[in-house]
Amino acid sequence: MKPTLLVLAAGMGSRYGGLKQMDGLGPHGETIIDYSIHDAVEAGFGKVVYIVREYFKADMEKAVNEKYAGVKTMDGEPLEFVFVTQELDKIPGRFTLNPERQKPWGTAHAVLMAKDVIHEPFAVINGDDFYGKESFRILGDWCRTHADTEGQYCIIGFELDNTLSENGTVSRGICSYDTTGNLTDIAEHLNIGKEADGIVYGDNSVNGEKHVTLDAKALCSMNMWGFTPDYFAKSAAIFEKFLEANIDEPKKEYYIPYAVDNIIKGSEGACEVLSTPSRWFGVTFKEDRPGVVAKFAELVEQGIYPSPLY
Repeated sequence: MKPTLLVLAAGMGSRYGGLKQMDGLGPHGETIIDYSIHDAVEAGFGKVVYIVREYFKADMEKAVNEKYAGVKTMDGEPLEFVFVTQELDKIPGRFTLNPERQKPWGTAHAVLMAKDVIHEPFAVINGDDFYGKESFRILGDWCRTHADTEGQYCIIGFELDNTLSENGTVSRGICSYDTTGNLTDIAEHLNIGKEADGIVYGDNSVNGEKHVTLDAKALCSMNMWGFTPDYFAKSAAIFEKFLEANIDEPKKEYYIPYAVDNIIKGSEGACEVLSTPSRWFGVTFKEDRPGVVAKFAELVEQGIYPSPLY
């Protein structure tokens, strides 16, 4: 059974000023998602599930159907695509939506929207992040290895120095893990940047420390996860408890790290931290766009990707 790729593409890029998931950045207008799907197919994935908002679902479906019409999996079968929507009112029926809420319920809620269409190990990625071939290979291998297991999850950890922007400071969740390599905590750090002398610094939002030196090789989360399908039931139960406490809070969001943390601390599963040598990049700021375009052009020139991609 081939693993599934779940793409979180429901968010608008407010800092960037547009729908990043539809932005052509490659030499022939390829999007970041296009490169992720290319890498996932090479890593043995067989299905792609998009999480989108209803108001741009039709545009996404049209673009996908046109672009990927002839794409095959590694064993020659047509690559399958499924579209699922994330909306504010997609919550358990016993809860009443606060009319003041305008923000979506967060990444863990988005993943839950796919519970009826995914029944195999699956990967979760952001639609506007470039993760690199090696990251997908690692994740594809993990999914196939865990086809018959439950309660075993993973996160792909990127070295902090490989995730920074040249155009502003960023926020990153730095992973802590035990001697067996299992995740114990993700600590959010804000305002991360690099000094002229190469020292990486940031603010620790957990203990309130400001401008502290950070380990450039520390593994951080870029929202690239691997799950077995039993995760859906566990996450749904946690979401109900989350809503009991936060249904009237218009800005509270249910994030994947929160769900995984509750599973770990409840002894219902473990999450392995897998390191990748890949360098992440994405369009965090509008100013990042030219650099990303240049990076894709360089990858094509090096022969890492064909051009056009499809």
